[in-house]
Amino acid sequence: MLLYAATPERVADSQMTDEAPESKSSLKTVVFFSMLFAILGAVVVFGYFTTFRRPVTTVILIRHAEKIIDPNNPDVDLSPAGQARAQELARMFGDAGINAIYATQYKRSQETVKPLADKLGLRVNVVNSKNTNDLLAQIRAQHSGQTIFIAGHNNTVPEIIAALGGPKYPIIPESEYDNLYIVTVYRTGQAKVVKMKYGAASEQGVGNKPTAP
Repeated sequence: MLLYAATPERVADSQMTDEAPESKSSLKTVVFFSMLFAILGAVVVFGYFTTFRRPVTTVILIRHAEKIIDPNNPDVDLSPAGQARAQELARMFGDAGINAIYATQYKRSQETVKPLADKLGLRVNVVNSKNTNDLLAQIRAQHSGQTIFIAGHNNTVPEIIAALGGPKYPIIPESEYDNLYIVTVYRTGQAKVVKMKYGAASEQGVGNKPTAP
């Protein structure tokens, strides 16, 4: 029987043969995790750009100005006090960079924004007071990144603010016409609201009629 000495070359060949499968397995692991991190990085970058490249939208909301009191007429005009308030709005926001104006189907809402629309040369977009979802769809589709002015009603203004991502406000008391809300809708979809008073002071906190805007 012949015996062969284990030469250094044979020992080296044996070690290389044993280590080859282990090296291939390590290489596959490195490649897998490299691809995984590349995919995760692409997802993060995509999420960043889709979120932070979204423009900031500003929505200015008011309730319509003072109206004529006529229980037999559901679509009354503005009173003299309401007309004066409408003129004040034109003075305040005539140079505010407003891109679009919205009002409801009621004359009191349209008359509230008419002086402002005339000053800016903008048409008044009329939306049904009960279709808040349609209004928001128009704003998101047509006015993203712009400044929009909306004249609503004492029950619809809080509803619109909440739908934009702002806090839930109670229905505006029937006696109050001097509330103004500036809603800033950020890239993340969250909204910040600044509430203030404008024009002649209204009697505060009297009456609350959810079904009679």
